[in-house]
Amino acid sequence: MTLQQLQAFLAARRGGSFTAAARDLGLTQPSVSELVRRLEDELGMELFRRVGRGLVSTHAGDELAPFAERALAAADQGVTAVRALRDLEGGTATFGLLRNAEFYALSELALHFHRRHPSVRVRLVGQNSAETSAAVQRGEIEAGLVALPVDNQGLSVTPLVRDEIVYVTADAGRAASPRTIADVADAPMILYDAHYGDTDPARRQLATRARLAGVTVEPLIEVEHLASALTLVRAGVGDTFACRAAVASDMFPSGLLVTSFAEPMYDTIALVTRLGHTLSPATRELVRFAQQTLLDHARGPHGTTTVIFPH
Repeated sequence: MTLQQLQAFLAARRGGSFTAAARDLGLTQPSVSELVRRLEDELGMELFRRVGRGLVSTHAGDELAPFAERALAAADQGVTAVRALRDLEGGTATFGLLRNAEFYALSELALHFHRRHPSVRVRLVGQNSAETSAAVQRGEIEAGLVALPVDNQGLSVTPLVRDEIVYVTADAGRAASPRTIADVADAPMILYDAHYGDTDPARRQLATRARLAGVTVEPLIEVEHLASALTLVRAGVGDTFACRAAVASDMFPSGLLVTSFAEPMYDTIALVTRLGHTLSPATRELVRFAQQTLLDHARGPHGTTTVIFPH
């Protein structure tokens, strides 16, 4: 069974004759008739019966028609998608990056994409995951990478990789064993992402655990950036948390100690898009670049993440 046979069958069904189908397809009448005959031979059933000079679809033809239409539509969509990549000569790609993008080899995403598609405008928004998900919901950007959990109302969420969140301290005693949420509540904590507070995904996880345990995590100091928090931890002011990718990076200060949480905690990095929204060709290609970069990093020798969704 070929697409051309299905095209001939549907054209004859629409036009009511092989002659009409031939005009529609730019073929000769015998060619159309032969295409349909071969299809009937393969199926072992007649698709048309002759009525006067015209054709009427049989029950078998009626059954085949919707599947033939879907097959041709799928083929057209595939061709359109490939041509969109080949002919990507303009448009704007809008994409949100999570707060720790640089730890996952995403800092050069725009450079690599620009080299491949120099005529496409790129708008990369780097912000907290709570704000990225809200921007996708509002349609301000088309897609983004976020750390879960976020408000996912109206979003399609595809988890990609996860990275452990660890406890960071300069105190050897507090680093000697995994930390419970009660330990966290008792410790002098330096928390970052002060602007977003408990809407930040990692802080949201801590707050949920504290609430279930009947304790409260009250930060001694709140700052905006992880680097500032680590500087304070190194000075012995208090403790914080960070993803394993940050601990493995060059920016992580020497002399700091890490331990897991007693109940392991993770940043789950996911792709979010708006439900029911078709991505523009430019953004769809940028999404593909971002996903592949993230997955390649996870599989590389310095990756700290575990792949959840491998495609």
